[in-house]
Amino acid sequence: MMNHGFPYVVTGGFLGVPITAEATAPFAVAGISWDGSVTNRPGARFGPSAIRKASHMLCGDEHPFFDTSPVGQLADLGDLLLPNTSIDAMRSALMPQASSLIAKHQMVWLGGDHSITLPLLRAYRQHVGKPLACIHFDAHCDTWTSHFGEPSGHGTWVYEAITEGLVDPQAFVQIGIRSSGERAAREFVSGQGGRIYTARELRGRDGAALQSVIDEVRVRMAKAGNPPLYLTFDIDALDPAFAPGTGTPEVGGLTTAQAMTLLEAWHDLNWVGMDCTEVSPPYDHAELTSNAAATLVWTWLCGRMAIK
Repeated sequence: MMNHGFPYVVTGGFLGVPITAEATAPFAVAGISWDGSVTNRPGARFGPSAIRKASHMLCGDEHPFFDTSPVGQLADLGDLLLPNTSIDAMRSALMPQASSLIAKHQMVWLGGDHSITLPLLRAYRQHVGKPLACIHFDAHCDTWTSHFGEPSGHGTWVYEAITEGLVDPQAFVQIGIRSSGERAAREFVSGQGGRIYTARELRGRDGAALQSVIDEVRVRMAKAGNPPLYLTFDIDALDPAFAPGTGTPEVGGLTTAQAMTLLEAWHDLNWVGMDCTEVSPPYDHAELTSNAAATLVWTWLCGRMAIK
């Protein structure tokens, strides 16, 4: 029988793999459809389904740089079942589910707003038994000590993760930061010993011009003893020209090519998992944002396959 499985005929999960509740695959994807703490435009709860749909355009084929495909070693576990009106209830329900999955798979989490990263880091910290390293792509520093009058949200998780000892501040790297904010928040990570690459610092740099960033991050991780490394990619790290479908867009951001170059170059670091957050399909145009997110996740997974 001929295969007429065109990408627009969406069946299955990420890259078209079946959605299943149980799997033995070494790698897995799960959605976290939560946007209860957004501060501007909601809609990230629809991010996981949009990223899955966009991934079908990749057809499950080999990555052009890594010559690998995660299909065959990847499961899609669907979306976690979570409350949708209370951030505390969401996090309480998320953490045991995440812990169970982390014990079985290297996970990719499809968000969802960025408040999901804090309970995920709590689960990873418990699993690995020590603070993690973290590479954080974002337009926003997410280091505020309160969330518009509330104690926690999608703009506080970095501050909370560092103060709780979930991450090693010396091995915490932020990339693409450019939003307005008080200096104490914008420089919090560097004040704790981490490294911030602002969007201004990276402006106009691509290809070989990013090599110093690539090398500096490798040296930083090595000095920290190459601890287990977590990637959190807020899609608004990309300029709205490349990712308009997000809740809090900020102009002057990274290009998709810059992000791809960095992820490809760091593919063999000591990764333990990643999330991709803040994709908001109601504000997307021509599926630019979901396509970027799907390709970034696919690239990270293919990079993992390349070192196995």
